[in-house]
Amino acid sequence: MPNQIYKSVFKTKPHHRSDLRMLLGKTYFTMKRYLYWFIQRKHFAGIKAPDRILRHEVFSHKTPLLRALGEDTMSLQYNKITNLHLTLPSINGLLLKPGETFSFWRLVGKPTKKKGYLEGMVLHNGKCSPGIGGGLCQLSNLIYWMTVHTPLTIVERWRHNYDVFPDVSRTQPFGSGATVVYNYVDLQICNHTEDDYQLMVWLDNDYLHGSWYCSAESTVSYEIYESEHIIKSHWWGGYTRWNEIKRKVIDQVGNLIDDQLVCTNEAIMMYEPLLSTSETTQI
Repeated sequence: MPNQIYKSVFKTKPHHRSDLRMLLGKTYFTMKRYLYWFIQRKHFAGIKAPDRILRHEVFSHKTPLLRALGEDTMSLQYNKITNLHLTLPSINGLLLKPGETFSFWRLVGKPTKKKGYLEGMVLHNGKCSPGIGGGLCQLSNLIYWMTVHTPLTIVERWRHNYDVFPDVSRTQPFGSGATVVYNYVDLQICNHTEDDYQLMVWLDNDYLHGSWYCSAESTVSYEIYESEHIIKSHWWGGYTRWNEIKRKVIDQVGNLIDDQLVCTNEAIMMYEPLLSTSETTQI
């Protein structure tokens, strides 16, 4: 039963750390990441081809560039499109060979105003605010969602601790994305297969597009689904939501080979939930 497997990390009221503690923590983890990149540099993928060179498409997806999040966010969303234009050349065409690891930030580098990045939407402690390079989570979300439909292994993925927007027109389960913050909150994907993979990402007027290609034809497909979804009220007056994302592995003739846990998610809800007994369980 869902009530028996739910384990909340928000048993006490969340509290915000001081600005000094946040600065010291960010500096420490940033330096630690730089050291890790240096020590492991030979294992990271970095070769890109200007065009697609692998034949077999494994999975493709697209997400809209603009969403109905309120008039006060539109300028930030347009700035996000500029930020994506600046970022895509660092990733598009990347070849991920056996044994190599994809690192989002090692490829993209630090988004700065000097490089042309604009203020986009950044989520911090449950609030939306302007930040240089904001909006790149749309790209990391897309790459993560595509990757869980492949045999590639996700070795680092972070989720938001806050759920800011209600499930209006949601087409994917809650917790299907991967947030990124330069450079210590990264998205990393390792190729433990024997085949080469290539990542293609591009924009048109309305959508951000992505595809994974492979040197060999896929022998399995993946069906991603939400196995549990719980909304819980807490003594401190807030709500959290929790779920499991799982995937079915299906062979070429439609037989179920495996049923795997992809991840679990928990986040503080920043809006009043509208509970449906057919879709959620309140505890």
